[in-house]
Amino acid sequence: MHSNRRLTEQRLDRVLGQRIRPAVHARATPLQVEIWNAPGEPVPVPDALTAPYRPVTVGHRWGPAWSTSWFRVSGRIPPEWAGRRVEAVLDLGFDVTGPGFSTEGLVHRQDGTVVKALNPRNAWIPVGDPATGGEEFTYYVEAAANPTVPLPGEPHHAPTRAGDRPPWLTGGDATGDPLYRLRRADLAVFDREVWELAQDLDVLGQLMHELPEGSERRWQILHAVERALDAVDVRDVAGTATAARDVLRPALAAPAAGSAHRVSAIGHAHIDTAWLWPLRESVRKVTRTIANVTHLMDDHPEFRFAMSQAQQLAWLKDRRPDVYARVRRKAQAGQFLPVGSLWVEPDTNITGGEAFARQLIHGKRFYAEEFGVETEEMWLPDTFGYNAAMPQLMKLAGVRWFLTQKISWNTTNKFPHHTFWWEGIDGTRIFTHFPPSDTYNSELTGAELAHGVRNFQDKGPANHSLLPFGYGDGGGGPTREMLARAERLADLEGSPRVVIERPADFFARAHAEYPDAPVWLGELYLEFHRGTLTSQLRTKQGNRRSEHLLREAELWSATAAVRTGFPYPYDALDRLWKTVLLHQFHDILPGSSISWVHRQAEETYAAVRTELDGLVDAAQRALAGPGPGTVVFNGAPFARGGVDALGAELRTGDPAPTVTPAPYEGGHVLDNGLVRFVIDDRGLVVSAVDLAAGREALPPGAVANLLQLHQDFPNEYDAWDIDAFYRNTVRDLTDVEEVTAVDGGVEVRRGFGGSRIRQLLSLREGSRRLDIDTDIDWHERESLLKAAFPLDIRADHSTAEIPFGHVRRPTHTNTSWDAAKFEICAHRYLHVGERCWGAALVNDSTYGHDVTRDVREDGGTTTTVRLSLLRAPRFPDPDADQGGHRLRYGFVLGADIADAVREGYAFNLPERSVPGATGVGPLVTTDDEAVVVETVKLADDRSGDLVVRLYEAHGGRARTTLNTAVPWDTVTETDLLERPLDGAVPARPSTPRSTSLHLTLRPFEIRTLRIGLRARP
Repeated sequence: MHSNRRLTEQRLDRVLGQRIRPAVHARATPLQVEIWNAPGEPVPVPDALTAPYRPVTVGHRWGPAWSTSWFRVSGRIPPEWAGRRVEAVLDLGFDVTGPGFSTEGLVHRQDGTVVKALNPRNAWIPVGDPATGGEEFTYYVEAAANPTVPLPGEPHHAPTRAGDRPPWLTGGDATGDPLYRLRRADLAVFDREVWELAQDLDVLGQLMHELPEGSERRWQILHAVERALDAVDVRDVAGTATAARDVLRPALAAPAAGSAHRVSAIGHAHIDTAWLWPLRESVRKVTRTIANVTHLMDDHPEFRFAMSQAQQLAWLKDRRPDVYARVRRKAQAGQFLPVGSLWVEPDTNITGGEAFARQLIHGKRFYAEEFGVETEEMWLPDTFGYNAAMPQLMKLAGVRWFLTQKISWNTTNKFPHHTFWWEGIDGTRIFTHFPPSDTYNSELTGAELAHGVRNFQDKGPANHSLLPFGYGDGGGGPTREMLARAERLADLEGSPRVVIERPADFFARAHAEYPDAPVWLGELYLEFHRGTLTSQLRTKQGNRRSEHLLREAELWSATAAVRTGFPYPYDALDRLWKTVLLHQFHDILPGSSISWVHRQAEETYAAVRTELDGLVDAAQRALAGPGPGTVVFNGAPFARGGVDALGAELRTGDPAPTVTPAPYEGGHVLDNGLVRFVIDDRGLVVSAVDLAAGREALPPGAVANLLQLHQDFPNEYDAWDIDAFYRNTVRDLTDVEEVTAVDGGVEVRRGFGGSRIRQLLSLREGSRRLDIDTDIDWHERESLLKAAFPLDIRADHSTAEIPFGHVRRPTHTNTSWDAAKFEICAHRYLHVGERCWGAALVNDSTYGHDVTRDVREDGGTTTTVRLSLLRAPRFPDPDADQGGHRLRYGFVLGADIADAVREGYAFNLPERSVPGATGVGPLVTTDDEAVVVETVKLADDRSGDLVVRLYEAHGGRARTTLNTAVPWDTVTETDLLERPLDGAVPARPSTPRSTSLHLTLRPFEIRTLRIGLRARP
């Protein structure tokens, strides 16, 4: 027999696309359409319902970028349509992008309640099912004229102004060219039989394309499709649809093989809390998406939808209570499934340890209080790498399972597992799954399912995988077409079995099937998007400073509450924490959002800082009391300058003044008897000597604090990526305008391109740290600025701070896995060293680093540590990082890990001074510097209990005595949510006045202690 395969496949594509799908709404009559253009920002629904509308027709152009227009659509159901399903079909100007990336609409009834949303893949409104002939109706559509970024016609990822905040939003009518054209506004009969035929052919056609050409099943499907197309009269699709479906029925009834892979399909809509749209638009995206999925649930009781990010549900509760009420009802019915355990889906490289704990605390608490749900999974499909402290933090929050997908984006090494145990730095293991279909926005297509089966790395011992389905990133969620595919794929020969179920059901089954899954130890490093460690410095600084200010606000407010009865600011701290957590979302904190998002974030961080400074000041003044002296507060977990950790002292004078520079061989020297730094006439550090060890830190002829400028033009994702070839071009910034000895250090001024840099290099008495305070007026484009510190150290690994500990990474490139880590994350410190000597770099706002090594001709090894200071990507924000910045970093000689930990905290928690007369003893102390007190606060339940979170920071066993300032009745070890751990027995004092407790911690262990004080606030 001659093959007609290609002919039939082409025939299927045309008949399905040009005849069958259009016939679903073939019987149609025009709607009446009116429009009202809202001024400025989106308006409340009641304002729109009473606004003055004017008539328009199909073809009307509307919507300057970021504006909102309201359409009033009305009509009358023809009497002859009685008893049929009738829908309004609107095309607001949808383009070829998926939902969430162009215009969208939210449909309201005349009373203002929500019906559902409109988007490019979901353009219908239910009017009657069954319809009553002659019935009149009116709907209001809030249409968002969100631009695609970049705009149509602009090159992919080219610089664009589409993401700027329009100035007219603060008042006045929208300006700019309309982006959209109303293309369709019809009332139509929904032909169920034609629609079902379209789904039958869609599923079989996709499956056929994924089967091997020599497969008998493929040819059986081809033959069935050919006969079905013969049965379709393209001039009368409705009249012949049933006959065509009868032909296809045997092909759809053939059951899957007994060994078929099982796919747990879970409805989802990944909604980026901000990205190519501002936060205010994310609120509306949430409403539109949830309106659609809850409406879909009415017709499909088997449908299950997983919603992550508690923040988004909190928005819905606050701003659209009618839609939130639908969520509550569907959650009670078991269809709507709150998942994820987090406040937002944060960046997990840059977010600090305590902040990540609060992501879990606020996320899980919201789900428990609002839905009575104890979430057991962390749902984090789309973020740019995962720190190695996460398993322990998950377990401490009651999380059992972890889901992500982004590691499939690796550009060098394919991750070897899809189901595995992830082991963190402390030894905690979490059962983890990566969906093998390599997407969290599946449409349940044949291609996605077939790829998942082929790609699954754990075949043999495991036969289950998870697949989130639904349009996402910009929201949208599942559609009725996706549910039709799931129904047909539940047991279909040639396909994996697809079952819609809860994530918990999948994880329980996968765990039982594969309890001895392989183990992956350490961080999950994403070999991609490394530039997110550096892009948008102001956003990262706002986060870093907010995290430390929140620590101080809680510490000093708790101390003042216990010691003076100061009113603890529960509500303000809760609100401020949630604001900071929101901005840790994985496209805000990494610097990969449009200009509007980052300019708004800068404004928000400034307001947060002002309020937190006020809280800290009020608490400290309450503690210091009235008086003419100066009380110095030390919020760091280590003593310094004569002030205890977490305490305050009266002080006169500066116990550690800066060293006065001395002339030295045409340059300057800073020498305090412990260390000596020589700065030459170019402003470069040419010598760094640990005087106590008698050791020069720099290799022969090398210079430190060398600023280096690289061309930074990655292949695709500007704000996201640093590609390895950036190293091929470098310019050493050695030209100098001025090197001057000033009060407090050595000032260096440089100019290059359109930018200028001023640095102050200073050294304090008694310190081993050279401080480098840097002001930059940055006007480079597509450039990367680094600061290099070559060290005469033979180090085969670097040690970088991560949340609640550190990780060691190789400095060599023995394997492709090692070589791929050419840009790495460190928080407050990065350390390199030999057995008896090392050095550290500390910083107040830098996360991107690189470490390289080279063997010199003299046989010595140079290990070079560099900080990434600034980038200048042009997409999606063409002005990213332009303008003035101030950042600080420090170079510590003779440092071990303990020194690096201590200096990192000190650098980020400067002393504070207020007038007063009273020193303040710390509420809690430890006697082992390896045990770091991270958090001191009052319990969230407002009981007055003191909560202390501490951890082992050096990577070894630790024994310590925790002392409290006042006696306690009980000390209970708790989870992160301040609930007693399973099996935890409250400790009771050995004497009525006892203030001490002995603790033993394993390496990097995190402990949360709830202390019932005798003297309660």
